[in-house]
Amino acid sequence: MATMTTTMTAPAALAAPEPEHCPGPESVDAGKADACAGCPNQSICASATPRLASADPDIPLIRARMENVEHKILVLSGKGGVGKSTFTAMLGWALSAADEDSEVGVVDLDITGPSMPTMMGAQGEQIHMSSSGWSPVYVADNLGMMSIGFMLPSEDDAVIWRGAKKSGLIKQFLKDVDWGHLDYLVVDTPPGTGDEHLAINQYLNNGGSGVDGAVVVTTPQEVALLDVRKELDFCRKAGIPVLGLVENMSGFVCPNCTGSSEIFVATTGGAEQLAKEAGVPFLGKVPLDPRVGVACDDGVSFLERHPESPTSAAIMGVIRKIRTAVGDPLPDDDEDEE
Repeated sequence: MATMTTTMTAPAALAAPEPEHCPGPESVDAGKADACAGCPNQSICASATPRLASADPDIPLIRARMENVEHKILVLSGKGGVGKSTFTAMLGWALSAADEDSEVGVVDLDITGPSMPTMMGAQGEQIHMSSSGWSPVYVADNLGMMSIGFMLPSEDDAVIWRGAKKSGLIKQFLKDVDWGHLDYLVVDTPPGTGDEHLAINQYLNNGGSGVDGAVVVTTPQEVALLDVRKELDFCRKAGIPVLGLVENMSGFVCPNCTGSSEIFVATTGGAEQLAKEAGVPFLGKVPLDPRVGVACDDGVSFLERHPESPTSAAIMGVIRKIRTAVGDPLPDDDEDEE
């Protein structure tokens, strides 16, 4: 792993203590967030932000790479086990299959638990280097991906890293990977609101045009929605637009009789009710189909293997809304509107 050094300027001297919900003087939102209004430090933080951003010599390199990426989408979840990585894999497959001329990249930021190589059929692959940088691992002609899973000597090796090293790898994924031109860059993040989320948001905002938005994945029960509320609050504080909520595992669909039953009961109204309360779009409900797990284990596209499944129809409905939200609707969607 390459060693990265960053020269930082001294932090700005604040005129008063940081208020509650302060994004911090080193944040890209310093002096611009809602919490900054009326703060005695506002002008100090606002003037310090460009200096801190330009102090990192890698920011121009990130900017050069990201200039060729049309849309950047984060996939978030408040807690683990809600099917976020599974949804990311299906989103990548669907975006690449919808238009053969579209170029799609998937970045696995779950550094301590990389599962995307298995889900996308790239298990055992390794990263290749060229004069232009690291080459993504391609699982289809127009679908490439990058994960720390390609760097481990063994699939069973644990990644025991502190935050600074995680941030350094994320920076390398953005500045050293030769993505070329991408229509979509889909970023799979770990659960919660940790170092990986802060790093990817900061680097994309400082080194590119930022992110188009975040798709937040949850399951219907209240114990999952509790953490989703925190995730939505993080997006608000970090200035990340929320493209919408997806209610995953919303009922079980029998692959034989197509009958459905509730597995996770939405005792408080589920993701749809939460979306109304939070004022964010609701993208749809995706039922649980046991064949999704089999497709992920086999590293193939569930949507291609089982297009007749109600789960496939629901996923495609969600993806249509995501594409519309980022300003790139499918051609037939344009015709429907007309």
